[in-house]
Amino acid sequence: MASTRSRVNAEFGSSRDISRPPLPEPLPVPVVDNHCHLDIEDGESWLDPGEALRLATQVGVPRIVQIGCDLPGAAWAVETASAYDAIVAGVALHPNEAPKIAAEGQLDEALAEIELLAASSLRVRAVGETGLDYYRTGPEGVAAQQHSFAAHIRLAIKLDKTLVIHDRDAHDDILAMLDEHGVPARTVLHCFSGDAGFARQCLDRGAYLSFAGTVTFKNAQSIRGALAVAPLDRILVETDAPFLAPTPYRGRPNASYLIPTTVRAMAQEKGVDLEVLCAAIEANTDAAFGGRWG
Repeated sequence: MASTRSRVNAEFGSSRDISRPPLPEPLPVPVVDNHCHLDIEDGESWLDPGEALRLATQVGVPRIVQIGCDLPGAAWAVETASAYDAIVAGVALHPNEAPKIAAEGQLDEALAEIELLAASSLRVRAVGETGLDYYRTGPEGVAAQQHSFAAHIRLAIKLDKTLVIHDRDAHDDILAMLDEHGVPARTVLHCFSGDAGFARQCLDRGAYLSFAGTVTFKNAQSIRGALAVAPLDRILVETDAPFLAPTPYRGRPNASYLIPTTVRAMAQEKGVDLEVLCAAIEANTDAAFGGRWG
């Protein structure tokens, strides 16, 4: 199976530690990594899907949602989900991709290809990650991002797929566009980056909040505040691997097998029993992504 591996070392620079962290203690109840990029390599030790699943299953993470962020990645996600019972797919154009494609005059054509991929298989559970990112794309890219996000929202509603939202420095516009175009039956705020106030606004719209390794970072008190107000039946967990490895491995390659480190930190922060939180996350993920798989 060909991969679309790309780009991580350019993000962090060549001096970072790219050794893989050790496997943590297994979780008492299995949970799902609901957002992973198995097609993106990190350093010299890329984990193919089979190895990523094998390691993750050892520590209580036997299922993964593979997310495609561009046309090659979306096609790879569908192919991979078809090959592994434990993996389902999400397909979309990442908000940072939309302005690049629009500059080539191909955005509507690319969105049409995403629709074909989203409708191609029951293994595709999600339209995402889509959304808005005003951190990496300047004002000149806002119109293309919003055009793309609106199309993805409508597609998720049309096909009854889960909408997976990427939101960076765009909280108000994310909410405004959901209010304008409609909130799909199942919506996930991926790698939740807001505070308690924004969390409440998302919860009011029926969204699930998905927490990544960022919830463990020292400077992420606002995200922990959001976790504190999130009810147990609306919490998910993810890696966004190979990005955002949790403390104490921040900056090193992330993988689904590190989910237990994040979940333990979440349980401690929320003051709930680890087994209770795991059971909630497992049930929530099935509900958020249209039923159990694998």
